[in-house]
This record gives sequence, structure tokens and C-alpha cells, in this order.
Amino acid sequence: MTHTESEVKPTPLTARHEALGARMVPFAGYLMPVQYTSIITEHRAVRSSVGIFDLSHMGEFEVQGPGTLEFLERMTTNDVGSLQFYQAQYSLMLNDDGGIVDDLLIYNLPGRAMLVVNAANLEKDFAWLQKHCPPGITLTNRSDETALIAIQGPKAEAVMTRIADFDLASVKYYHAAEGKVTGKTIVFSRTGYTGEDGFEIYLPNAMAQDCWDAAMEAGAEFGITPIGLGARDTLRLEMKFALYGNDIDDSTNPIEAGLGWVVKPEKSIEFIGHTHVVAVKQGGPKRKLVAFVLNEKAIPRHGCAIQAGGSPIGSVTSGTHSPSLDKGIGMGYVATEYSKVGQTIGIVIRGNPVPATIIKPPFVQNTSHK
Repeated sequence: MTHTESEVKPTPLTARHEALGARMVPFAGYLMPVQYTSIITEHRAVRSSVGIFDLSHMGEFEVQGPGTLEFLERMTTNDVGSLQFYQAQYSLMLNDDGGIVDDLLIYNLPGRAMLVVNAANLEKDFAWLQKHCPPGITLTNRSDETALIAIQGPKAEAVMTRIADFDLASVKYYHAAEGKVTGKTIVFSRTGYTGEDGFEIYLPNAMAQDCWDAAMEAGAEFGITPIGLGARDTLRLEMKFALYGNDIDDSTNPIEAGLGWVVKPEKSIEFIGHTHVVAVKQGGPKRKLVAFVLNEKAIPRHGCAIQAGGSPIGSVTSGTHSPSLDKGIGMGYVATEYSKVGQTIGIVIRGNPVPATIIKPPFVQNTSHK
């Protein structure tokens, strides 16, 4: 199904967001909450206690058949063959030129694999996989029938314990399980894009509202807070997690984006885009994605020019005010010779270069993920 500009779909939880007074906006074809109270309040709730997110706009694909893992080895950069059952993996799909089609999660489940992709890339990703799908492999788009709720923060396990009948301590970081949540057997995992401990619950649309209500009730004593897209963005940026469409896209090589750690050119099955990635790895990238903190009070934004010595060296891809640091922070691509930690750069905001320092990410240390 293709989303036109005028067609905006609700998620199974839209009624809950509206009842909570959320400010709703169109996002990747869906009507989504951008904030409920304030971005800073929601952000700090996740860092200090627990937040709940509706991520039902994300795409879920199911891959089945003999040779599933071999197919995914060719389609993605990480070592899919190393995955045990119920293990999750962050990876990339590349195009023929080594650019990033999407960043995604792969779950190795008994009898199938599940891919979780970015909402804005859903149709593009599915078409790319279909184009390369060999005989005997069944590829199914489960996105429209799957709701996704995330519970994130230091108190996430305490909340999840009350709604799940499962030994949660046995579910390690980047692993999944199938067990009873609010009385129904579903898949859930322990990953997340906030830097905090947390769980993602994949469930049929019909179960979404009951699960949301149960989690809200279970988390009441911890002050569980609904989290919108605004705080989701500030949380991921504080960890220097890339956002597709801002920090990475189909013209970005994984090496320049600092994602070489999920690229395994030595694995036995050569992935699409392999030659271009190896060439950049061997020759060195001409630009690099860096993290920076402003030295003065200002907020960097996507598209701001980056200077060194008065000359342009790159541009900002993501920027915000960090609620945790109370400073302007951001990411951007700069010419490699200016990418060292400690380098002073200028971020051009409203025509004025504001001094900033390149740092070693993440911006926020000592988070609660296990």
C-alpha cells in the first residue's frame, strides 16, 4: 500500500494519544503524537524513570523459507549467520553503490526472521527485498497488522514485570522472547533507541489499547510518561544514534557515517554494496559524521553550515537542545581532516558562527541499558 501526501493513517493507539491531549502531526504516513506535555519533561522522564512510546508506524517484515539467513546475509551488512534464536541485530541494507537503503533490526526467530524498518522507508525497503528475493523465500509485510509499544527507562523492567509472565532477567540486551504479555503470547525484545533499558512489544492491533492501558497502570507509581516524537528525537540524538533521512540516506557510505561496526565484509556471503564499502574502508572516507557540543548558548539545526577557520567544511545533519546537558548538541559531516575529538569548529546559526567542540559520543554516559 502506498501512502499519498493527503492520506494519513491513525495507529491503533491514536484515540489514546488524543485523550491524553497530545499534539498530533503527520509523520511517515501516520498521525503521530509529537508531544503530550513538553519535550523536556518527557525526555527527562525516560532518563530518570520510565516512558511509553507508540511506535506502531514502524515496518515489520516476516521472512520464511529454507535459506532465509543466507538471503539476509546478502541483503544486509552485519553477520546474520551468527545470530542465535531470539537474538536481535542492528544492521544496514545497502544499494549497489554502497549507499544506505535503510538501517534496521533483524530478529532470528524459530521458523522465521523478522525485520523492523523505518516507517518512511517501508515501501522502498519491501520492494528492494522483493527484487532480490530468491525462489523458496516468502517475504510478508506485516506492518499494517502489527502494533508496537516501547517501554524505556531505568524503571522499564519494573513496569514490564507487572504485565509480562516471563523471566525478564533472562532476556539480555539485543535479545527477544515469546511469552505472555497482558495474558497473550507475543514477541517482545530488549533493545531501544534511547540508550536506556527498555522493551519493545510487538502485538496484533486489536491488543494494542489493552496493552497500553495495562502498562500505564503498571507504571503509575513510577510516573510513567507517554513520549512523543519530539523527545524520541532528543533521546536518540544524545546517544548519537543516526536518524534515517537526516544523518544517513541512500547517498551515505556506512564508513563515513561511523557505522563500520555493523559492516562485516569478511563474512562468507558478500552483501550488496560490498565493493564500495571496502574501497572506502581501505582508502579512508573523505568526510566523517562527528558529534559536537556548542560552547555558547544556541541551538544547532539540520542544514546549518559548519566552518573551520572561516571556511566551510560540512553541515549539520541533526541538532537540538540537550535536556540532559542543558546545551546545544548536534551531529554533522565534516571533511575528515577536521574530525578529530577536541577540534574546535563553528556552527553557523542565523549567519553567525557559534564555536563548538567535537566530542567522543555518546553525549550522555552511564545510561541504564543492560
